[in-house]
Amino acid sequence: MVKEIDDDKINRHFNDRRMGSDVDGEILGSEFKGYTLRITGGNDKQGFTMKQGILVNGRVKILMRNRTTLYRPRRTGERKRKSARGCICGPDLSVIALKVLVKGDAEVAGLTDAPRPRRLGPKRVSSLRQAFALRKKDNPTKYVVRREIKVGEKTRYKSPKVQRLVTDTRLRRKAVAKRDKRLRWKAGIEAHQAYEKILSKYLKEKKAAAKKEAAAARTPAAPAK
Repeated sequence: MVKEIDDDKINRHFNDRRMGSDVDGEILGSEFKGYTLRITGGNDKQGFTMKQGILVNGRVKILMRNRTTLYRPRRTGERKRKSARGCICGPDLSVIALKVLVKGDAEVAGLTDAPRPRRLGPKRVSSLRQAFALRKKDNPTKYVVRREIKVGEKTRYKSPKVQRLVTDTRLRRKAVAKRDKRLRWKAGIEAHQAYEKILSKYLKEKKAAAKKEAAAARTPAAPAK
């Protein structure tokens, strides 16, 4: 839902408020009476997006790196200085994004008057079991959100892969990995013992050869005839 507001009396209620702060929905109009809204973001008049954590009522240039919003590096370790809008609202904003936290008594057309099913649901095993109160023996793959896709006259359903699901294949692979690790450990010990035997034999032969050379050096040479 998009609501255009040109009244400065309404816009000034958002000035000096930060992202994540809650506002009373009645300041937008009587139809939002009883609603509680939260500021989730926005854009300034030049299109720069608000970024959480920048405590500035304006635009700044910061050095961004990987795992940062508003920036996607093209190479490993790449950093770039880019412009971003601070998280404090001001009169230079053209768009403010709001989220409904508490619903009021009346329905708002285009916002709460029609049910909107969840497009993507949880796909982690623990989240599915917590959301649907499943037991260990229940199959969580039957509770993921499936999307209907039409290809021509045919209709098929697409569902996400359940994450962190312990299956028989996973247990078998884990057992095989554990067995291989144990075999590598035994092979390493046996190779170390074999190396110690070869080294000991080499040192004994070297010591015997040194004693033989020393004995030959102490023996006097026979006189020439």
